[in-house]
Amino acid sequence: MNFKSYYKHYHLMLWPGVILLLIFHIVPMFGIAIAFQDFKLGLGIWKSPWIGFDNFTYLLQLHDSSVIFYNTVFISLCKIIAHLIIPLFFAILLNEVRIMAVKRWVQTIVYLPHFLSWVILAGVVIDLLSLQGVVNHALASLGFEPIMFLASNSWFPAIIIGSDIWKEFGFAAIIYLAALAGINPNLFEAAEMDGANRFQQLLYITLPSLLPTVILLATLSIGNILNAGFDQIFNLYNPLVYDSGDIIDTYVYRVGLVQAQYGFATAVGLMKSVIGFLLIVISYRIAYRYANYRIF
Repeated sequence: MNFKSYYKHYHLMLWPGVILLLIFHIVPMFGIAIAFQDFKLGLGIWKSPWIGFDNFTYLLQLHDSSVIFYNTVFISLCKIIAHLIIPLFFAILLNEVRIMAVKRWVQTIVYLPHFLSWVILAGVVIDLLSLQGVVNHALASLGFEPIMFLASNSWFPAIIIGSDIWKEFGFAAIIYLAALAGINPNLFEAAEMDGANRFQQLLYITLPSLLPTVILLATLSIGNILNAGFDQIFNLYNPLVYDSGDIIDTYVYRVGLVQAQYGFATAVGLMKSVIGFLLIVISYRIAYRYANYRIF
């Protein structure tokens, strides 16, 4: 087998994936034209009237647009910050466990929610926080009035952020555990010989060694600032908490598929995609500049 035929087989292996990418990702992008039309399902893309940027103008004039963009950014930022801090401290604490059986057991328990869908976990959260759930029974036993958690705009963002942390923090800690494993153990031995206790080793060796990883993850998270978690919110929210829980993706679903405003919903989704693309480009430039990280 010569050099050229060797690479020919690799190219043939790529073609099934390329074809699927074209069918499901590239070809559907022609539907972006709907964002610039007063789209009528019966007329189709070719015959629906063109209205230019009217859908985008209408979006910016709506009160709902400011609400959904604020909710999306707020929930997403809180999730990003929480997923940087909590997995970091969990990984540090888990790394201090010296009994391997206990360490593996804890890892298995905290990793498990990551592999469950939000359809299942949302049912668990709803059962826990319902008026007849465990949480309200505990509050009643302490003399407090029951709380409608999933119908309260005050509680709903905290529930969304907290349940997402519960689901993902164990799995997110894997990156930090890998970074901890890469720290030179001679540094700890030298610090111990100099009289440094465990807290001082954490403060002057562990945390500075993990700082580049934290900066890299924080930078790469910028590109996901408009992705607040459609699956989670869609399975947990209701009309009573639209003011605090409605995000761009759920709004697009409701306006596009439920209310059949296809052109307007496409405009909302397109605006989100364009902003997200710009954020991804910026985040990767920052990651390359300050963390020397690049994909291509």
